[in-house]
Amino acid sequence: MAAIDQLVDELERSYLETQERLSDPAVYNDHREAAEVGRRLKDLEGPYRLARDWRSANADLEAARTDSDLRELLPELEQRLAELEEELKLALVETDPADEKDVIVEIRQGVGGDEAALWAADLFRMLSRYAERRGFRVEELSSSPNDGNGFKEVVFAVKGRGAYSVFKWEGGTHRVQRVPETESQGRIHTSTATVAVMPEAEEVEVEIDPNDLKIDVYRSTGPGGQSVNTTDSAVRVTHLPTGLVVAMQDEKSQLQNKTKALRVLRARLYELERERQRAELDSARRLQIGSGERAEKIRTYNFPENRLTDHRIKLTVHRLDQILQGDLDQFTEALAAEERRRALEQ
Repeated sequence: MAAIDQLVDELERSYLETQERLSDPAVYNDHREAAEVGRRLKDLEGPYRLARDWRSANADLEAARTDSDLRELLPELEQRLAELEEELKLALVETDPADEKDVIVEIRQGVGGDEAALWAADLFRMLSRYAERRGFRVEELSSSPNDGNGFKEVVFAVKGRGAYSVFKWEGGTHRVQRVPETESQGRIHTSTATVAVMPEAEEVEVEIDPNDLKIDVYRSTGPGGQSVNTTDSAVRVTHLPTGLVVAMQDEKSQLQNKTKALRVLRARLYELERERQRAELDSARRLQIGSGERAEKIRTYNFPENRLTDHRIKLTVHRLDQILQGDLDQFTEALAAEERRRALEQ
């Protein structure tokens, strides 16, 4: 009980101090700091309310212990206090600071040829629909269609508060088992597509030295390699220190393509730094349900059985048709709950 007492004291102190800071003119006049303190206060509001409820329930319990008329309420009050303690601990599990950010998602066809490219397109539609269902905005950044209706690669941004907290669970290899339309024998084929999900970094978070960049311009090309415009508007940006390369050709102007390429490059550099920090924190590495790396197989989508299995949490459902329309909430919530459970164990 002493530990939870200290936790509640600390929480109330933090909340009141943050409230005071927000009304400090020096903070109020600095837009960036005011936004940061405002976010911190919003994050503390839920735990602070729980702390007040815990204080009230604890006082009721103490009163019941010393008043014979209230003795019969003891079991109920003890259960309520235990529930509030559990809720408080959950509310205080440290969240990833990137959770609130917009994201950049890259989907690439994996093994399986044209069928894998079609599967990449299906995943793009599924994730776009999921984003829209959650009230986020989708912005396509670049795509490399194949000769059919699929994608060799498609890159898009999902914009809205908390986008990373929702989409981070989609990073990894998505495996599909289905009969391709071109398969005359009705045989089931297995193909894959890989998804990378990166928080979108602000310019102030990742400063890129222009001297570290090699920028090439060329004519954009369509499926099959034919030139689709007559000016050198496509841009390839190489970050020399890391060797990262981003190419953009979907916009008509060189400047627009360069701006988009730098957004993707900034997100990749930010994610590289986060991976370096995660590797240093071994305990955080063990906490992860999945690393989000492309090579890690996270889900199997089986069309003949209308089945989806998430291998990280051993969750299987038989409503693949609905999931492909963007109904992924059940998986997001189960994965987030498992992450909180593991964090609590620590």
